[in-house]
Amino acid sequence: MKTGLEMYDELFNELEEKLTYSFENRDLLMQALTHSSYSNEMKINKSDDNERLEFLGDAVLELAASEFLFSENQSMKEGDLSKLRASLVCEQSLAACARELTLGNYLFLGKGEDVTGGRERNSILSDALEAVIGAIYLDGGYEEANRFILLNILADIENRKLFYDSKTRLQEYVQSVYKMKLSYRLIYEEGPDHDKRFCVQVQMEDKMLSRGVGKTKKAAAQEAAYLSLKQLKALENKNIGG
Repeated sequence: MKTGLEMYDELFNELEEKLTYSFENRDLLMQALTHSSYSNEMKINKSDDNERLEFLGDAVLELAASEFLFSENQSMKEGDLSKLRASLVCEQSLAACARELTLGNYLFLGKGEDVTGGRERNSILSDALEAVIGAIYLDGGYEEANRFILLNILADIENRKLFYDSKTRLQEYVQSVYKMKLSYRLIYEEGPDHDKRFCVQVQMEDKMLSRGVGKTKKAAAQEAAYLSLKQLKALENKNIGG
């Protein structure tokens, strides 16, 4: 029978392989994966959850994304660079990256947060990814953190761009290709007033495209539009290829 330490080692080995980074100090990785709900439930020191690492990782990510965009877009103006950076590092984009790494499977969550879908919640996933960036920065320096960001967040830049004003992009695309009308419908809202979650569905006349979830109706609609745009573009590429 495996001990707790052996189980943690196995878990961390698996995650490090996905991150393509091995930690010298695994306490940093443990902290990056620890949500405040877990530290509260286990009555451990508040400073041992991932919020401080998230703060640091957010700053490292913004610098790395700024450097990359500045270098790759020599003629782009400051305002456009800012908009593009915002689309690449927004909550939905980071949550999508976290899902690709299956980061949610490795998080330490309180029981209540876990049973209510915390492992798939955009805010928790995006915060955890930023915390992992902060942990890599402290453990291996800026060069390693930047390599991780380039590989996992900035590699699929064309799809990440779609996060910026997805509703407008979807509207323009559907009018151009399908000549049909779009509508958005609130499917449900849940949670207390200080932590609401909304689910919005986007339809192309009678056809349901995708659903999105967010802290506000606007955020949920943007995510639904983004997923719909990806879906329609993938269908278009398949038809062209076929």
